Amino acid sequence: MNLIDQYKTVRAHSLKICEGLKTEDYVVQPMEDVSPPKWHLGHTTWFFETFILMANVSDYQVFSTDYNFVFNSYYEAAGARVIRTDRGNLSRPSLDQVYEYRKYVDEAMAIFLAGKIPSAVNDLIVLGLNHEQQHQELLITDIKFILGHNPLFPTLNLALDEGELLNSGEFVSFPEGIYEIGHTGEGFCFDNELLRHKVYLNDFKIQKHLVSQGEYLEFMNEGGYEKFEFWHAEGWDWVKRNQAKGPLYWHQVDGEWMQYTFAGLQKVKMDQAVSHVNFYEASAFAAWKGMRLPTEAEWEIASDQLDWGLRWEWTNSAYLPYPGFCKAPGAIGEYNGKFMVNQMVLRGGSVATPKGHSRKTYRNFFHAKHQWQFMGIRLAE
Repeated sequence: MNLIDQYKTVRAHSLKICEGLKTEDYVVQPMEDVSPPKWHLGHTTWFFETFILMANVSDYQVFSTDYNFVFNSYYEAAGARVIRTDRGNLSRPSLDQVYEYRKYVDEAMAIFLAGKIPSAVNDLIVLGLNHEQQHQELLITDIKFILGHNPLFPTLNLALDEGELLNSGEFVSFPEGIYEIGHTGEGFCFDNELLRHKVYLNDFKIQKHLVSQGEYLEFMNEGGYEKFEFWHAEGWDWVKRNQAKGPLYWHQVDGEWMQYTFAGLQKVKMDQAVSHVNFYEASAFAAWKGMRLPTEAEWEIASDQLDWGLRWEWTNSAYLPYPGFCKAPGAIGEYNGKFMVNQMVLRGGSVATPKGHSRKTYRNFFHAKHQWQFMGIRLAE
């Protein structure tokens, strides 16, 4: 697929995700980490306007001089911006204006893409498309958080293939030795996947399949959320502070566990992979089983023999730079490097990840407390 078609396809998918939303759904921000869908649509458009059109088209006229302030996310080099917690207060610009903004920038990009594009700019456009795909996953998970915290538990025609687990107890073994991890070869990768390097691993076993909801319910029924010995100290504080009893979106109704999905409130399906658990919960479950979470190096080495892609999988690895990691100059250098502190690595992908966006070297990262992404558990020992 050529670059013009890639651009059209990616940009259209963002709108497809939002098709079933009501106007009011676009502006809600129930917590700091969730951004309103309207903001996602504007921010991904701002990326192309700021880093491609403004930087490379001499007579380009911005859609609005206010939008750099409104839709810049965290790029210090790009200037002042709305505080993240205030994105839900953006009743203006209106939803119609945001859609007009997307159309305006897309028309300008179509003209630009029809010309001769320098290699460095081509790479930046590809980064922008991958950036939008990241926001497509955030769109889905943010929309689920918005609707899942609506007392009416509304439905949305956004079917996700949650899959069924076949045999969650099977393990694959690997001998000790020196292995290589990190991206190599042709194709796009983010800077945090570089440089490829050697790691030494002791012999280990890793679960071929993800932990199921039925298995996780056993942990809950045996007092997993009441026994401090399974939890990190910070995790135990989280349990007590939030009176946690189970994964996000699980509700006990008339003695039966239900979970919110885009199809509304449904019975928990025991043969599906558990989802929406944070690092604290994943680690506690592993401790209860007498096992542990895999490191990201173990996960990557084993990935060719694993079933993955249903859930982002917590690893026991802190998000840190690889040997030889180098940040790009300017705003683009802020993309990954400055977040390499106090976060844990997740590997794989999820049912919300756009097709073809993930790969075995992809390093996702979140704080240990986060649940709202499609996060799951794989065991190792």
